[in-house]
Amino acid sequence: MELESNTNQKANGDVASNGGSDSKESSVERELNGEIEAVELNGGPSNGHNHIKKPLPVGDGHDGRIKRKAKRLIQRQNSGSGSGSGTSATSLTNGVATAGGGVLPSIASTTVSSLANGILPSGTGYVVPHRRWKNSRRSRNLTRGRGLPKKGGAGGKGVWGLPGSEALAEVYEDENDPNYDSEVNDRNVELREVITEITPEEFFKLAEPIVLEYYEHGDTHEVAVSFDEILQSPLREYITSILVEIAMDHKDSQREMTSVLISDLYGRVITGKDIEKGFNMVLANLPDLILDTPEAPVMLGNFMARAIADDCMPPKFVSRPEEHQQMNEYAEQALRRADALLHKQVWAHLDNVWGMGGPLRPVKTITKQMTLLLKEYLSSRDVAEAQRCLRALEVPHYHHELVYEAVVMTLESLSQTTEEAMCELLKSLDLTCLVLPAGMEQGFMRVFDDMADIVLDVPLAYIILDRFVERCNRAGFLTDKIINNVPSRGRKRFVSEGDGGHVKPATLPMHD
Repeated sequence: MELESNTNQKANGDVASNGGSDSKESSVERELNGEIEAVELNGGPSNGHNHIKKPLPVGDGHDGRIKRKAKRLIQRQNSGSGSGSGTSATSLTNGVATAGGGVLPSIASTTVSSLANGILPSGTGYVVPHRRWKNSRRSRNLTRGRGLPKKGGAGGKGVWGLPGSEALAEVYEDENDPNYDSEVNDRNVELREVITEITPEEFFKLAEPIVLEYYEHGDTHEVAVSFDEILQSPLREYITSILVEIAMDHKDSQREMTSVLISDLYGRVITGKDIEKGFNMVLANLPDLILDTPEAPVMLGNFMARAIADDCMPPKFVSRPEEHQQMNEYAEQALRRADALLHKQVWAHLDNVWGMGGPLRPVKTITKQMTLLLKEYLSSRDVAEAQRCLRALEVPHYHHELVYEAVVMTLESLSQTTEEAMCELLKSLDLTCLVLPAGMEQGFMRVFDDMADIVLDVPLAYIILDRFVERCNRAGFLTDKIINNVPSRGRKRFVSEGDGGHVKPATLPMHD
């Protein structure tokens, strides 16, 4: 090639002149010296020294690459610094080309042997540094194969970054931002776990839904688990007072359930001392409780007597009033009530201190209470009070008895005012769903079946019944079944009993 022919023509003169004329080598010579040394270490003859060989370059065209690089460096040097340095570069290029081809002259062999030891032949003592193989295409990372993502996926173009790095990235916050808060964004903040203690008022708000839900399902175990989740040691004594105060606003059946709940929580959630402290709190709050519940002292006495009968606290709690501090007159009344109930010989009666529930009461008792309810309503005409009393009976399955008693009372009154009042009451009970349509039908059908006996006491019962059913039908709460089954009195007979069964003629014969 052209470069090889030019270097062959100038090999002898240029190399010889380079040996003694130049005291300093150019940058081109330093670049090529590294390449010559690498070739000598890898492909040259053994000189008896144990040199650590660098890896051979990749590809068979490495010599051609060196020649082309030398040519570029020579052209660059000639264009910049003149002919002197160019001559030296040309002489070194000739040595490189000859070494690549495997034929070295005598002068080139001396130069290569000197370069192999790391010293230039000019005698300057300059140590040639080993050239780094920065142009090698071989992988420099021996632990990872080619094609793997950089930095474990955290670097490179078009990557999302290392998984989880978005959580560790610091968000830049501009202090000039109007929403910047220096206190919130302070880096010198130490976070600690703080368990806040709830106040008795907050505990009451948390416990009230639990107690009201217990009145629906009646599961004491569920209540104990719920209290364990929200309860703290200083608040155990408030459980009894909360249960009693909530029960005072409900009916006797809920008060019975409250007494059972206190007995079941004893020994599991609360202790006897907690129960005593709770009752002391209620005794101290009686002046306020009596404003909403006038019978609060009597109810509290029943609660305390029932708790003593269930072995939740000792009897001396009510037998020694002097041990209680700051006694008021209502507290003394409650203690006397509890002491009077306990002084009876048998405590078994305290199991029914709240009376029997609605379904457990005798039918005659319920019927009597419904009759009194209707009479009180006729005197006051207070529909809301009548509804409250009906709910207090807690017998929704027996509401048809109220309808029956209301219709019979209307028939016996022989008064249109009573008819209007009863029609208004039944309509309000139907609108509020206190009496279901099935109970309304059953009550009217019972009256229809007993009309044969009712008419003996009230001869005008059929006429009043027809008028009352028509009024209720206009009010719009009667079903078609009731209207279609209304009984009616039979027609007047045309056959007299003393005529022997003969039909009377339409006109009487005229006698002369």
